[in-house]
Amino acid sequence: MSQRESAPGSTASLRTANQQRVLDVLRRGVPVPDDGVALAPVTQADLARLTGLAPATVSNIVRDLSAHGLVDTEPGSGRRGTTVQLARTAGLVAGIDFGHSHIAVALGDMTGALIADERRPLDAGHGYADGLDLASTLLAELLAAAGAAPTGLRSITMGIPAPITDGVVRSSSILPGWVGVHAQDAAQERLGMPVHVENDANLGALAEHRVGVARGHTCSVFLKISSGVGAGIIINDSVYHGSLGAAGEVGHLTLDEQGPMCRCGSRGCLEAYASTSAVIAMMAGQLPGATLDDIVEAAEAGNVAAVRTLEDAGLHLGWGLASVVNLLNPGLVVVGGDMARAGEFLLEPARIGLRRHALDAVAATPVVASQLAERASLTGAVLLAAERTELLAS
Repeated sequence: MSQRESAPGSTASLRTANQQRVLDVLRRGVPVPDDGVALAPVTQADLARLTGLAPATVSNIVRDLSAHGLVDTEPGSGRRGTTVQLARTAGLVAGIDFGHSHIAVALGDMTGALIADERRPLDAGHGYADGLDLASTLLAELLAAAGAAPTGLRSITMGIPAPITDGVVRSSSILPGWVGVHAQDAAQERLGMPVHVENDANLGALAEHRVGVARGHTCSVFLKISSGVGAGIIINDSVYHGSLGAAGEVGHLTLDEQGPMCRCGSRGCLEAYASTSAVIAMMAGQLPGATLDDIVEAAEAGNVAAVRTLEDAGLHLGWGLASVVNLLNPGLVVVGGDMARAGEFLLEPARIGLRRHALDAVAATPVVASQLAERASLTGAVLLAAERTELLAS
């Protein structure tokens, strides 16, 4: 497209903008009336209503997008009743989720729906280049299993459990091999295509907001509690990053300045009480060598020490959440990450701690388990990859 044709206000730029509006609606879907959560098939009438475009304009756009293999249509009741959806031929996207001791990779379509995924253990002290090598291998395996050519992959989003400022991974004892690395540049060089990098808790928040338990809430908080404690914050239906991209580091709220030492160097942080490593350390004398799942199993069997340990973690979590809900007033708090597997052993004490320390107006804020479980961040990565993929040629 020439500079003149693509200039703001030109016919070509207006056409492209209108096409993009239609594609954005198809990506997000249309909530079922009087439900707000379930999604209904998108009709041309829906597209006209939600984009504000004339029905004839929508019809022309759908015809053009269909001719380019970007959408599929199915006849309905009249022309405006024709349903429209993004076509598989529009391409694929991928998500990569790095955790303390795992890597997960998924393929998705242009609506952000997962098609296939794979999860592998990963040494916490791995170098970033080794991590990207494994990501590349898993991605190639998934594409081959799906019968898709690498050229069909349009973009990738990668989640990292650390603050990310201007693309650079900041202090992270969770993945020390990534500190100081410009993750986006490194990933794009190794994977050979556009890569977006995002904090993993932000991706979990996006996923729960779009397709999980937080759907229908314009403001919500997703807490990822594993080796560390981080939060993804949704405000007015968008992820809130803060001025430097470090919003949501709630694991380092100070609960007791004389408390146990935290990995960040401070004392008494929420993370020092409620993370998986803190819970395992508290139970080391009772159940030497136990994993989190062993501790949860012991609690289910009536082990008093295990029940009390998870309860203490939950109470401290609630105290930290009180500051979060007092400040943000979310409609919902979603607890994900490994600690979510403790279920009500953790969540009910967290609600009690929240009620004790939050203002009356927000003390009843619901605290619930993640609906997407261990796939929350990975699902968010695929959703974001689809959202940021340019389907239209410039």
